[in-house]
Amino acid sequence: MGIFGPSQRRLEAAVGAALDKRASIEDPKVPISAANVVELLGWDWGKAASGERVSIESALGVPAIWAAVNFLSGTLAALPLHLYRRTNEGRERVKGGLAAILHDAVNDEVSSFDWRKYCFDQVFTGGRSYTFVERTAARKPINLWPLDPGKTTVKRQDGRRFYEHRDGRRLLRYEAAEVIDIPFMLKADGLNHRSPIMTNKDVVGLAQAATKYGSKFFQNGGVPPFAITGPMHSPGALQRSSDDMSAAVKTAAKESRLALALPDGHDIKSLGTDLEKSQLVELQRFIIEQVARIYSLPPVFLQDLTHGTFSNTEQQDLMLTKHTLTRWIEQFEQELNLKLFGRGNGKQYAEANVDGLLRGDFKTRMEGYGRAITTGQMTPDEAREMENRQRMGGAASQLHMQGAMQQIDKLGQHGLGHNGGPALDDNGDEKDAA
Repeated sequence: MGIFGPSQRRLEAAVGAALDKRASIEDPKVPISAANVVELLGWDWGKAASGERVSIESALGVPAIWAAVNFLSGTLAALPLHLYRRTNEGRERVKGGLAAILHDAVNDEVSSFDWRKYCFDQVFTGGRSYTFVERTAARKPINLWPLDPGKTTVKRQDGRRFYEHRDGRRLLRYEAAEVIDIPFMLKADGLNHRSPIMTNKDVVGLAQAATKYGSKFFQNGGVPPFAITGPMHSPGALQRSSDDMSAAVKTAAKESRLALALPDGHDIKSLGTDLEKSQLVELQRFIIEQVARIYSLPPVFLQDLTHGTFSNTEQQDLMLTKHTLTRWIEQFEQELNLKLFGRGNGKQYAEANVDGLLRGDFKTRMEGYGRAITTGQMTPDEAREMENRQRMGGAASQLHMQGAMQQIDKLGQHGLGHNGGPALDDNGDEKDAA
């Protein structure tokens, strides 16, 4: 038995007892809050090195984190989500039933966009989201219900994962196949997860401290902390001088006065450093870069154009799609297909349409459709359908291709030149077809 054995057991017993009391409805004096257990054991998980107490709510008060979470979750939620069925010719889009649930409304209370926005909001803040899949007796999905991550616990029994969710006084238990689980990053046990905010609490705490320092600086009329020197011969006089000067500074700031009156023989000396020397502006920009690293976001999407140019901004747009959104889209699609259709299903699958990112770029869309149609990769009707326009049928449902293209070894034969017109000799005259 190790030297930490008895202490470890006592600690586990204390935690268990605290959790039992926390969850007990017979003891209304005990708040149902994880912070109660933290306070009981003397732990302070949310305190950063800067002295700031970090939580999900306080972190969202940092503009860079607010922008990152809303940008990522909103962009992912806005992608069209469709259901497809594999056929011998390729695939066809499914409409109605589960397709309508995924694309329009996941239940009679929540739209598909709001559900996905909520899920990714939880992922990018607390680090995980859960959704319960409601099924009929025939195991057909009919509703998706988002679960509060703060009331959901992941456990393992007999080698199988299951989820416990507290709904008021009820404790509900779900099998793994019933819950769509999207974690930001799992820990080594495969059950618990890491929050991007709490894991990087020192960076978040620094951002909170910098914001508060700047606010207090301007609250005092832009006057940094200072010391008063002069003939003060008692502790009472020192305290009165300090109180009088603090009140005078606040009054001057409130009344927009630029001068302060000092008693004869007294002087003011600045303490610490001013905003320029402390590089507060540079610190705020550095915090934006740190937040961008946490979420793998190009800084331009956090409204930081300090180093932005026309060319590198366009490249950052490509980086966003290739290296950030693709990772989350793939994880979301695979989890969705596994929990909705089961392992090994080869008939139906859900897929997010990344082309939806170009929805606001009309010129790029039209050029892409035109190239796909003239190279025989897409019919005009397929392009019209992607633009939510009615199919025309007839020739518009057929593949087309430019007729001037030929094999290289056929150029100049049969009286045709490289552009499909008559072949010409070196003098520019039309060659004899014979």
